[in-house]
Formats: sequence, C-alpha cells, structure tokens
Amino acid sequence: MRTVPFGSAILLFVCPLTALVFAAEPTVESASAAARKAAEFFRTKVAAEGGYLWRYSEDLSLREGETPADAQTIWVQPPGTPAVGTALLKMFDATGDAFFLQAARDAANALVRGQLHSGGWTYKVFFDPDKRKDVAYRSDKQRSRAFNVTTLDDNTTQSAVRFLMRIDKALEFKDEKIHEAALFALQSLLKAQFPNGAWPQGFDQFPDAEKFPVVKANIPEDWRKQERIKAYWNYYTLNDGLMYDMIDMLLEGARIYDDKKILEGALKAGDFLILAQLPDPQPAWAQQYNAQMHPVWARKFEPPAVSGSESQGVLRALMLLYKETANAKYLEPIPRALDYLKRSRLSDGRLARFYELKTNKPLYFTKDYAVTYSDEDMPTHYSFKVPCNIDEIGREFEELKKLPPEKLKAPPARPKMSDSLAAEAQAVIAALDKDGRWVEEGKLKSARGAGPQRVIECKTFVRNLDVLSRFILAKK
Repeated sequence: MRTVPFGSAILLFVCPLTALVFAAEPTVESASAAARKAAEFFRTKVAAEGGYLWRYSEDLSLREGETPADAQTIWVQPPGTPAVGTALLKMFDATGDAFFLQAARDAANALVRGQLHSGGWTYKVFFDPDKRKDVAYRSDKQRSRAFNVTTLDDNTTQSAVRFLMRIDKALEFKDEKIHEAALFALQSLLKAQFPNGAWPQGFDQFPDAEKFPVVKANIPEDWRKQERIKAYWNYYTLNDGLMYDMIDMLLEGARIYDDKKILEGALKAGDFLILAQLPDPQPAWAQQYNAQMHPVWARKFEPPAVSGSESQGVLRALMLLYKETANAKYLEPIPRALDYLKRSRLSDGRLARFYELKTNKPLYFTKDYAVTYSDEDMPTHYSFKVPCNIDEIGREFEELKKLPPEKLKAPPARPKMSDSLAAEAQAVIAALDKDGRWVEEGKLKSARGAGPQRVIECKTFVRNLDVLSRFILAKK
C-alpha cells in the first residue's frame, strides 16, 4: 500500500548466497575479520550521514532505494538504514567490537535526524538542505505545510523504532538524543492508535475518539456499490503485515523499557484483531476496514474482501500475543480461521489474496483493472495468489496449546553450530572481495535500458552479517 507520494511499497526478496565453498571450517577470527572489513567499507564508502539506501552500483556512482536517490538521501523502509543498523548491532553483540556499535550508532543518529514531528518516519530521509525544507523533521525548524505523515506501511516506522530501542538498550540509555527519539516515537504511536486498537496506514494527526466507535467487523450489503475514498490510508489497516509489525515492536518496547502503557498498546491491538474477524461462514480478516468495521477498498486492485494473505499474518500475531500473555482469548479465533482457510485453498494449493464477501469466490483483476472471477488476464505487479502456510501455522498452534504458561516466554535459543551454518559462513567469507564488498549481478532503475549491472545490495550485507554473527555466537 501507499500512503503518500514520498515513497512506495515493495515485495522483498532475499538473494541466495553464491555457491557454497567446500573448504576448511572458518574460525571466529576469520568470520569477525570479514564482518569488520565489510562494515568498514559500508561505513566509510557507502553511508550517507551514517545511513543507507537499498543498492548501489559497483563504483557507487548510482544509488537507489525503491527509486533512484542522490548521495544525500537514505532509506528507512527495509532493507534500508534500520536493517543495516540492526545487522551492525548484531555483530557488536556477537563480537564485542566497539567499531560495530559506533557504526550502528551512526545509523541511529541518521534516523534521529529523519524523525518527523508526527513521531515516526516516512520512507526516506533527505540531508540536502533544500529538500529538507519540504519535510517536517523534528531536528529542523517546524514549517507549516511541510510533509509530516508517519508511515506504518511496509514496516517503515516500526523497523526504525525497533532499531532505536535496541541500540538505546545497548548504549545503556545514555545517548540522550537516541533515547528521547525512541520514546517520542513510542508515545506518538500510542496516541495514533484508534479506540478499538487499530492504526491507520499513515498519520499526521491523532484520532478523535468520538468519531471511531468500537464495533465488531461486519459485512456490507453490497461491496460493489461501496463508495471509494481517495485517502484510504486513514482506514484501519492490516495490509503488508502492519498489525503484526506494530504488535511485535510494542511487545519488545514494553520489555526494553519495562513500560505497562506500551504493553497495553500491544494488547489493545490484539483486541482489535479479535474484533476484526469477520462473521461465519468467512471467519478471517480483510486488508482494511472503515469506522463501521466494513471491509473497504484501498487501491484500484484491492477490493473489500477476505484476504488470504493478511489472515495468515493475523494468526501469527495472535499467537505472538498468547506467548506474551498466556491469555487464551488470543487463541480463540484461530481454529475457525484455520478451518475456513483450509477450505478456501485453490486447486494449486495456494490461497487467493482476495475472496469475495458472502460468495467466497476468488477475486482477480484484468490488466485494465476490472474485477473478475478469472485468473487469465491478471496484472503482474501484484500477487493475486499467495503461498498457503496454513498447515505450518496449524502445527505451531497445536504445539503452542500444549506448552505450560511458564515456557511461553522462553528466551530465544542461542544459535547452534551445524555443517550448514559453517558452510554458509565460509561462503560469505569467500565471496567478500579485497575491498570489503559483496558485489553481485543486479539491476538499477537509474540505469534503464541497460542489461544486468554489478551492484552492492544492502539486503545481502544484512543477510551476510546475520550469517557471520550467528556463526560466531554458535562457535563461542
């Protein structure tokens, strides 16, 4: 979904590693040295004011996030600055090397300079003084009419807050600017929460509680006659994992700051998910709802419908809340939804992204965006059929029910050494070039018409540092 012209949504794909190198198992020292060399290159050659985009040409002359960018712009939306900063912080946790902590701190300070007066972030941050004038950054003088929309789309603000909270903890809450920015963001997000526990896709002001009654989801008489509203991002939004990301981030924030109000915000969001479950015979979830809790239109190819994609994310969010609270109310909606989604599988085993209200027929769109029941002429920029993970979710649900309450909040397991992890680490080390770069074949939007280019990807840097940090922790 999109909230505003300052950015846009994507689907993220993780690039595979190069072919595994069968050589002697790497050591903690060799893994640490490779990570340090790669991080030094990123920090000294790639970073802009401490922050990062998504990809770069091999010679760094071309730079882009989702769109081409200049050397004075960074990206917040993953795999941008928060993702890179988090990878650096993981390496500090694994190695104790203060270099990684300082590099992560640089990224955090770049985000502080990009925080909006509304409390969160939009997709990208400008450092060019002329471009900054049009955006309501907290670190600058406030200007009327400046862009001030916090976006929760595509894990943008959530990822920034999560990273700031983690580095705030790593710095023992002693960096005043980072600490204050993280708390201000959390406070603003709680203020932006609707009375029923939902959030909009983006906001520049807080809701008037009287205009948003707390009611259970219901189905409109005829969704085809529903009026479309341009500013659909003001609706209650589940699309692109928004609610899962918010709940996950707030639960972590409540633990880091030992703050009951932050926890209450996460639990309130869970209450919304319970309210948003549609009635039988379609007991699952839509992508968006209006104040009357009817599923509603978003973009021209996103109709009011049951969503096979978002419903799976909601089930995982409910289980996450149960792990935190042991409150069975978060498990109660799950069996009905699982049964419904199993019945709704397509012949190829996938789920439709959209199922028509009442009839439960899969809905698709033609290339000229007419609603149809046929999948023969679909646009290729959007996934109208999605993977079905219901069997896996069902197994997780059954295992979760069996756990005693005292084991629900078990700490994350420490990485374990395995042949595959050692091979991955060796491949990562071997792929690093003499300059500290992981260079691969890819495409840059600013090089239109050209064939494949040699590029440096932030998502590859993040993935490779994750492999090395897990290897080091397992080895230790």
